[in-house]
Amino acid sequence: MRILLLGGTAWLGQTIAASAVRDGHETVCVARGTAVPDGAALVRADRDQDDALSSVRTEHWDAVIDVSRQPGQVRRAVRDLAPVADRFVFVSTCSVYAAHAEIGADEDAELLEPLTHDEMRSMEDYGPAKVACERAVLETFEPSRSAIVRPGLIGGPGDPSGRTTYWPMRFARPSNDHGRVVVPDAPDLPTAIIDVRDLAGWLVRLAEGAATGVFNALGDAVPFPTHIEIARSVAGHTGPLTAATSTQLAEHDVQEWAGPRSLPLWLADRSWYGMNARSIARALAAGLVLRPLSDTLEDSLAWGLEHFIPVAHGAGLTNEDERELLAALGA
Repeated sequence: MRILLLGGTAWLGQTIAASAVRDGHETVCVARGTAVPDGAALVRADRDQDDALSSVRTEHWDAVIDVSRQPGQVRRAVRDLAPVADRFVFVSTCSVYAAHAEIGADEDAELLEPLTHDEMRSMEDYGPAKVACERAVLETFEPSRSAIVRPGLIGGPGDPSGRTTYWPMRFARPSNDHGRVVVPDAPDLPTAIIDVRDLAGWLVRLAEGAATGVFNALGDAVPFPTHIEIARSVAGHTGPLTAATSTQLAEHDVQEWAGPRSLPLWLADRSWYGMNARSIARALAAGLVLRPLSDTLEDSLAWGLEHFIPVAHGAGLTNEDERELLAALGA
């Protein structure tokens, strides 16, 4: 097959390209960057320009895979490629949904209103921008020639956000001599991580024609304490834990979910609990295969240690932050 990947130089895009090459497909990446995997060809282009795809829109493509978040880029892509591409696979996001409280909600849940502009003006536009991108794909390629994939939290080796490396690395490298680690007291919080390698491989299979439609793509949902125990296990941690309530963490300026001074994956607001517990029945029926969470966390830990990645890499508490928090909690 000939696969045109609109992207291919960032983490997910590189993994998709590598998977396509490994499966024997002729893979061409269109991107501004230069770091494509061995075996993939690169066409450098700025997709903010109207004629960015001029060099590839005269060739036939068995499938296009697009990872863009900018509606204008996707609108121009479907305009230019609909006459020459058999299928279009778009990587969207679960952030397109209007609400995140319901456990087990499927792909028919209400969406946000689409962004009318061609470009996102801030990350607050992310969900609406992806809705606009989805609509452009469906209107031009129609459901019969397209697949819309809505991933949840993507993790695994190389995760630039630090959300999947923090817990196994924190347990492997405690901030204090006692090996004590602060964890949120969140027994009912669902967590779900889809391994970037599983997602990329499945996107290529969709490009091959495995299925059409709209799909949630998340990892298996597990309670937060289970995630913590798996992270401890792969790191070999046997030290004590200090459980902190949402109130205590908020009082000491610990952030939720991601970013500096955060405890990754933790959410205090129950109206967001459904975000990581959406139905993935359609994706599983369409061939998505998920590896065990323990494999994802173990490989993420190995990658972090091999590349000398700090424990607080994009997300999490630094050693100093955690020691200060432990002292404040009286531990």
